[in-house]
Amino acid sequence: MNQNVKGFSKLSKEEKINWITSTYFSNPIEAKESLLKYWNSDENLQKLHDEFIENTLTNFYLPYGVAPNFVINGKTYTIPMAIEESSVVAAASKAAKFWGERGGFKTTIIGTEKIGQVHFLFEGTTEKLTAFFNKIKSAFFADTEEITKNMQKRGGGILDIVLKDKTASLENYYQLHATFNTKDSMGANFINTCSEQFAKTLKDQAQEYSDFSENEKNLQVIMSILSNYVPNCVVRAEVSCPVDQLSEDKNIDANEFAQKFATAVKIAEIEPYRAVTHNKGIMNGIDAVILATGNDFRAVEAGIHAYASRSGQYSSLSHVKIENGIFTFWMDIPLAIGTIGGLTNLHPLVKFSMELLGKPNAEELMQIVATAGLAQNFAALRSLTTTGIQQGHMKMHLMNILNQHQATKDEKQDVLNYFKNTTVSHSLVIDYLEKIRK
Repeated sequence: MNQNVKGFSKLSKEEKINWITSTYFSNPIEAKESLLKYWNSDENLQKLHDEFIENTLTNFYLPYGVAPNFVINGKTYTIPMAIEESSVVAAASKAAKFWGERGGFKTTIIGTEKIGQVHFLFEGTTEKLTAFFNKIKSAFFADTEEITKNMQKRGGGILDIVLKDKTASLENYYQLHATFNTKDSMGANFINTCSEQFAKTLKDQAQEYSDFSENEKNLQVIMSILSNYVPNCVVRAEVSCPVDQLSEDKNIDANEFAQKFATAVKIAEIEPYRAVTHNKGIMNGIDAVILATGNDFRAVEAGIHAYASRSGQYSSLSHVKIENGIFTFWMDIPLAIGTIGGLTNLHPLVKFSMELLGKPNAEELMQIVATAGLAQNFAALRSLTTTGIQQGHMKMHLMNILNQHQATKDEKQDVLNYFKNTTVSHSLVIDYLEKIRK
């Protein structure tokens, strides 16, 4: 079967669906129904969603839930979370309640600096290029005045531009490395536009620079783009309490729990195989809030994992200390996010999320997101070092298994009752379901 198609983007939405379902599916009618059932009945809302991206066929839904009782710097929040994984929202809520009774979460903005770069090749000497850069540096600011004036009115803009010599790693390779404050905007479009203007200025000024040879005047710009690695756009989230307040279960000794918890974190600090899963748990909380607030979770993920590797080895993002009978658990996390621009003014549920959170500015949202990540990490480590992760997770996953096997309402209740005090696994659930169906 020929699966190539010409002019697909120019087809109507219905034509796209008809081609997809007739080309790839054994039952085109059923396939088409699967797509149509997720269309929004509100035509204007559906049109809005269709125009977010290209070649849209339908909407892809994720559950949208909330985790209440988060106390952050003395203020109580109900945090929105969009995620498909069982137990994440429940775990975050449980951690929020636990720490809410012990003073809540404390957060601090460490920095808000973002980065844009112009990558270029220059065949002359570093000394000659440095002299040229120092002479024309003011032109980079002058040539971007029209681009930056609105950002400057909000208190942001270009912070600095430096020349970086990278020739030790790649022959003739240099960078213009610019730092920005983009206030409540994530700033990707702003930074990219400024970076492209820097590149134009660089090339134009090189052509007119009398100390350059003809070959040097033709320096080659490779690309101009923001960086999603933002090690100076960082927020800290932390919790602390006396060690003897850590246990809610009379069967768990608080001191033993604290030491075991601390050792689990130390393992994640030194063992990359564990650190990846450890940090994935943090991202369960972070990504869920990033999605619910219309931010770019791919950029956040990339930046955070690069930050976790900044020492040269991938390591835990969170840390713990026990000093003078006080347990402290904290995390520094880079977050380049925004509360204006992008989907924040378009997607109805993103607007709902922002109002739910009290219409935070970017720094406040950084603190909320980091808190969700730390709460998730605490909940996971508490389970791992006490009852084990599967007990709670599989209980939450039980309904997914039942829905997957089309259990009736009565069957669901029977299974839920049976596994109330019994270990849950996929195979055991199916075995019991088949047993009651007989």
